[in-house]
Amino acid sequence: MKKSTALQNTLEPWRIVTFLVVLLVIIGIYIARLFVLQVIEYPEWLAQALENRKQNINIAAPRGIIYDRNGFVLARNVPSYNIVVTSANLPDDLGEIQAVYRELSLITGVPVNLNEITTEDPFVPCQSEHGIAQIVTYGETTAPFEPVRIACDVSRDVAMIVQENQEKWPGAGVEVQPIRDYPTGGLTASIIGFLGPIPASEEDYYKDLGFVINRDKVGYAGVELYFQDQLAGKNGLRVVEEDVAGKIMRDLEAPELPTPGQNIRLTIDTRLQQAAETILLDEIKGWNDWYGEIKLTSGVVIAINPKTGEILAMVNFPTYENNRMARFIPAYYYQQLIADERNPLLNLAVGAELPAGSVFKLVTSVGALNESVVTPEQIIETPGKFVVANKYYANDPGLAREFVDWIYRTHPGGFGQLDFIHAVANSSNVYFYKVGGGYQDEVNPGLGICRLGTYARAMGYGHLTDGYAGLPSGYVTPEVELWDKADGLIPDPTWKRINQGESWSTGDTYIMSVGQGYALATPLQVLLSVATVANNGKLMAPTILREVLDGEGNIVQPFTPRERWDLKTDPVIQVFEDNTIRGCQPTGEWKTVQPWVFDKVREGMRLAVLEGTLAKVFADFGLAKAGQVAGKTGTAEYCDKFADAKGL
Repeated sequence: MKKSTALQNTLEPWRIVTFLVVLLVIIGIYIARLFVLQVIEYPEWLAQALENRKQNINIAAPRGIIYDRNGFVLARNVPSYNIVVTSANLPDDLGEIQAVYRELSLITGVPVNLNEITTEDPFVPCQSEHGIAQIVTYGETTAPFEPVRIACDVSRDVAMIVQENQEKWPGAGVEVQPIRDYPTGGLTASIIGFLGPIPASEEDYYKDLGFVINRDKVGYAGVELYFQDQLAGKNGLRVVEEDVAGKIMRDLEAPELPTPGQNIRLTIDTRLQQAAETILLDEIKGWNDWYGEIKLTSGVVIAINPKTGEILAMVNFPTYENNRMARFIPAYYYQQLIADERNPLLNLAVGAELPAGSVFKLVTSVGALNESVVTPEQIIETPGKFVVANKYYANDPGLAREFVDWIYRTHPGGFGQLDFIHAVANSSNVYFYKVGGGYQDEVNPGLGICRLGTYARAMGYGHLTDGYAGLPSGYVTPEVELWDKADGLIPDPTWKRINQGESWSTGDTYIMSVGQGYALATPLQVLLSVATVANNGKLMAPTILREVLDGEGNIVQPFTPRERWDLKTDPVIQVFEDNTIRGCQPTGEWKTVQPWVFDKVREGMRLAVLEGTLAKVFADFGLAKAGQVAGKTGTAEYCDKFADAKGL
């Protein structure tokens, strides 16, 4: 019987052997790979598997509270209620789900269906406009066990309704989120500031500190910005195990609790702040009503304790409402503030640089007496106006320039003759022109620009170079704890040649002696010069920080007044070789101010209240009549955009 050819093996034996060898090699490779994965690399893959089910949950730290000096709250955290839905906890029945959506829509006002979520119209919690169904579907596809917000910042009543009906509306819940609240609003906004999202340029910095981008907020202005590190605290950490759907199974480690931010007590007195604001607004309104048009558009009031440097009130107008920035910064409102030429976002008290006006005459007064330019009893001719040759160099014949006293319009003859005390009391321009710049043989030489500059810096004006007059390296002035503070400008001949392209003139010295011209100062610097005189030559570091407290109210940083220097004992007045308009050449020597100088200046300031430029203001004020009030008036002439538009 013949065998069927179909059953015969037609393959060569070597082919079968080759196939078996290849098959065994492939199987060997798989076995080897499995051995590597399951035996050799087992610890590494086990660690990765554990890591995949391990999730770090960042726990936000409560931000510190800001108080005024009397314990009145200026910034705090208040609960904001968000309505959320967790898709994994919704009923299985589609009809029941729709019933939950309808109930939530009725109490929140959010439509059940509205706008599909796309890349062109993405879902942004609390901001984008989408329906409940669309938001929940988005949450279900991304993280079904994570609650998604369908309505934000709802009333407490709405939140309580949802809370009470959680069994009836499975999946629905309430998320309590702390937001910043500023009880005094615009009254203290320029001091307190506001919060905002972490800027993209600083994300890496804040990530390293444990902050969560798009959740945590940081200070954008004022105290909120300056004391960001103290107020923010430290976020906590919870390490949990999650399943593939994102449901938390258990804690893998003991939770690390967040450290609350420290509380800040300021030197501000809210009652005084409110009174100062009322006075300022009434004053601005009164002058605008008197003019019959709006001429005054901004103003500042600062009150300081000259013995400690504590700022008791700091009012700015215009201001802004920082409560509008509590949840997020509205773009339209922020753009309005940016577009306002009065710059309401700037703390004008420390950041506006303007001519100091006649208050600067206190600097000229201290310098003139201490340098023996004049004596307190010396009589100076003070006509309504006089003419001086405006010289740019020593042998320059100069062009005639007229200098006018402020009283000239009503009394062309001026004050006639004045001694030092009455010159301060009446704020005579002509007197201080002559004392500051010199005049023929009557006052020869005058104080001069170089000495005028060093006395100005000693009394709180201008920028101080590092290590100036023995200050520690890195010492920053003014010391007040606000980032938008400015330096002002105390010019000299070198500055003018570089920035204006011409030499200093005698006229420049004259007008700077009365607080005009190129010299610029912030309102705080002007106040510091007055406070230095009031405090008998001691310049105290201005501060708005009273104390730092922990969460239990314990003082962790008590208040200690800081003295920048005492002009009577600390040599902070530079001595110059040359006191002409050519330039300032310091000898390297420094000296102090004689104590009697401040006595005489204060005497002139008290007389200003009794019979000088402040007599009408304090006419019915008993303490003034008793000699317990002193002051100095000042009116600065400058042209801003508003004055220029009116041709003033």
